[in-house]
Amino acid sequence: MARGKTSAHGSAGTVGLTDQQTGGRLLATPTTPKKQKSAVREYAEALLFALVLALFIRSFIVQAFKIPSGSMLPTLQIGDHILVSKFAYGLRLPYPFETLVFEWARPGPGDIVVFVYPKDGTKDFIKRVVAVAGDEVRIRNKQLFVNGVADESPYAHFANPDRIIPGPRDNYPPLLPDRSDESVVVPPGKLFVMGDNRDHSHDSRFWGFVDTQDVKGKAFLIYWSWDGQDRWVRWERLGALIY
Repeated sequence: MARGKTSAHGSAGTVGLTDQQTGGRLLATPTTPKKQKSAVREYAEALLFALVLALFIRSFIVQAFKIPSGSMLPTLQIGDHILVSKFAYGLRLPYPFETLVFEWARPGPGDIVVFVYPKDGTKDFIKRVVAVAGDEVRIRNKQLFVNGVADESPYAHFANPDRIIPGPRDNYPPLLPDRSDESVVVPPGKLFVMGDNRDHSHDSRFWGFVDTQDVKGKAFLIYWSWDGQDRWVRWERLGALIY
């Protein structure tokens, strides 16, 4: 009886061999293994991806800031670490351009915003918006008026509510020589901002308006709070939303 030949089909790396050669068994011929990446290369690629992702998030989505002063007390305390949404009002090109490309919303009264300090482009400030373009603003004996209406914001804090001092802190704009009253109108594309700690805040009362193009984002979350003098970590503030 003639001896037949058998062959294997559809199996990667397997060739047909005669029964005589293999004793009726099919043998797999090893193929050349794929070259594997080295561990160093894999770690390097993962690290590069993480860095690019972090840079993208920081540039376009959210950025962390630390509160260095008490101008926003009691809302924000010295040592608070906050997150600021850079996507809240539009799409901005990252440093060194810092230019608003697309705008889909504008800062409104009550928003806490981070912006480029108008007197020094290397510094970032954080304040609360109290008036926007077209609003009339005046302050008389510490009381803020917007469009002729007294602002009763619960966020305003006065360290010395009964002490009135000369200058724009407690009366803005200054009274005219004839003691007549007037307001200041916020120009187009500008914001009037103030710190919640009204008696101890360097804000629009002293250096003017903020350009909406210079707003970096809206503060929305305290992710860490550190008090190195008293209790160290302020656990009750972690994860608190910012209003």
